[in-house]
Amino acid sequence: MKLATVNAYGREQVAVVLEGKYILLEDINTIWGEQWATDMFTLITSTQLEQLAQRVSTITSQQLEQLSALPAEEIVHAPLYRHPRKIWGIGMNYVADEAELVAADDNEEPVSFMKPDTTIIGPEDHIELPPQSEKVTAEGELALIIGQTCRHVTEQEASAYVAGLTATLDVTAADIHARHPRFLARAKSFDTFFGLGSQLITLDEVPDLLELTVETHHNEQLAHHNRTYYMKFRPWYIVSFLSQVMTLLPGDIIMTGTPGAVVIRDGDTVGCSILDKKGQPLVETVRNRVRLQA
Repeated sequence: MKLATVNAYGREQVAVVLEGKYILLEDINTIWGEQWATDMFTLITSTQLEQLAQRVSTITSQQLEQLSALPAEEIVHAPLYRHPRKIWGIGMNYVADEAELVAADDNEEPVSFMKPDTTIIGPEDHIELPPQSEKVTAEGELALIIGQTCRHVTEQEASAYVAGLTATLDVTAADIHARHPRFLARAKSFDTFFGLGSQLITLDEVPDLLELTVETHHNEQLAHHNRTYYMKFRPWYIVSFLSQVMTLLPGDIIMTGTPGAVVIRDGDTVGCSILDKKGQPLVETVRNRVRLQA
């Protein structure tokens, strides 16, 4: 199942994406007398997501024709939601090739950091360059969305606690971080420093999580890409590892690392795409513009 948060009728609400059409859950509720939560965070933190996936899988072509889709020109993408409890990031997680993957130190532990929700912006919103920094970077990352509360879960159990995947952009004041590694939290935490995609795809639509490709785009050009297979710490390991640190809650976001960062400047655009095994977009690309902080 693929869901999206869109700005429709003056508020950010959930649409189901079916055969390329965006159908508001609000309209499904009205037409069929159902009671699905119509904002993404409530939908994820409730017990409804799995039930909704089952319901969507039963919609026939004839029923789909009964539902009015948002006109393409009126679709305004918004971030999945605005206020997760936690945003985790994993750093330095990709290697270049099989040899480097095999040579990785088994005793190494993930580099991790957290970001506040005031960093969140949606697709096409502006990343604002703060006056404190002269070198800001952005990087595309695959993110996991936690769907159920978990603590001390194993790597084998982890997938059961994940609602789905989305595309994200992590932004860093690189020169501030370079001055001292202890400045990482500050370098990651400026307002607008986290581009959150609008679409969530559930795991049943992703046959092999290690066959995805993550791309960072800069000014509409491909700058970096890598396969999730070349992660030193694979997604389910990351969930398990973080769950040993603290309780993970529905709606928590975990960025899983980047294939590479680009330096961004006033007037640039930067984007993240997640592609499936066949090279097709898995979710809508998250794309942000860049400007100086007002």
